[in-house]
Amino acid sequence: MTAMRGRNLSRPAAGTLALLLTAALSGAGATSAAAADGNTVELPVLRSKLTGNTDCVEGSGRQATAVPWEQVSLQLERAWRFASGSGVKVGVVDTGVSTSAPALKGRVTAVGAAGKDCVGHGTFVAGLIAAQLDKGVKFAGVARQSAVVAVRGTDERGAATPGRVASGIEAAVGAGAKVVTVSAAFPSDTAALRSAVRLAAKKDVLLVAAAVPDSPTGGMGREVPARDYYPAAGDGVLSVLDVDVKGERPTGSYTTGSAQLAAPGDGVVGIGPSKNGHYIGSGASLAAGYVAGAAALVRSAHPELTAAQTAGLLRSSAYPDAVPRVDPYAAVTAVLASASTAAKAPEGPAADQESAAPVRMPEDRAAGP
Repeated sequence: MTAMRGRNLSRPAAGTLALLLTAALSGAGATSAAAADGNTVELPVLRSKLTGNTDCVEGSGRQATAVPWEQVSLQLERAWRFASGSGVKVGVVDTGVSTSAPALKGRVTAVGAAGKDCVGHGTFVAGLIAAQLDKGVKFAGVARQSAVVAVRGTDERGAATPGRVASGIEAAVGAGAKVVTVSAAFPSDTAALRSAVRLAAKKDVLLVAAAVPDSPTGGMGREVPARDYYPAAGDGVLSVLDVDVKGERPTGSYTTGSAQLAAPGDGVVGIGPSKNGHYIGSGASLAAGYVAGAAALVRSAHPELTAAQTAGLLRSSAYPDAVPRVDPYAAVTAVLASASTAAKAPEGPAADQESAAPVRMPEDRAAGP
């Protein structure tokens, strides 16, 4: 079957927003610049954990008014014509998710104390998944009508342990999540993590995880050999790496050879834990949030698919690259295209042979770089 052609997804089309990181990502008060056709909005950087005596994160009071580059890259406007995430719960195992975040109002179910988020990272990830559009604001989550199950996999300051994360996965599964994203990545597997991963698979829950840890403030300072991290490298877990606006890995990031998908994760816009306003964040944990949102779109549009089938569809419909880049629009529409082809095909052995080939690239989607 002939692949359909279109624009190159490795960079935003002319006239769309590109986020340019122009400030050093170090220090509690560091900011980055988001530029759209010459207009600049300064947004504060949000970290995955708090250090020293840093106060809890609040609303930034600053909003990105143009469409973020990551939404353009993911073709969300097109994907939303077919799916919204409605009816799907997404578990976020992170620092918690604030129930008072305006963009998530009324759609967060918190397990224990996870409805409070001092760090803000879990709320940021949840916003990438499920934030609704607001008047005058172009930022929105991938599955903007999905619901969030907030589970804390860290202490109140953002320090994660394998035990906390394993318990968080189990709690999210128990709360009815059909997709669960895990932000933490550990260099060693544990019995607790393996047990939690098996439970998710048994309950038909798609587990998405950061393939590598987020880089520390100020960079790693030394080269770290590529290796596997957990739970991302566990059986049946969809592991995700972060890429920048050019589709490349950020300089100085951790590396691994086992990642299955890539998604935007360098200088992306997201929400804070209270009030209005946006932040800038980076890391594979944020890329995992985008893939979890894409999974929620697929499971909303095609509830007949299992977790394993959903993961397979996200991978087979991804934009080809060294690490294939998730394409929510292609994933959602691939099933529709396949069904349409099957419905129109004439009966007989020849027709069966022809319709067996999957439709993997929808209209206006490039077959290669």
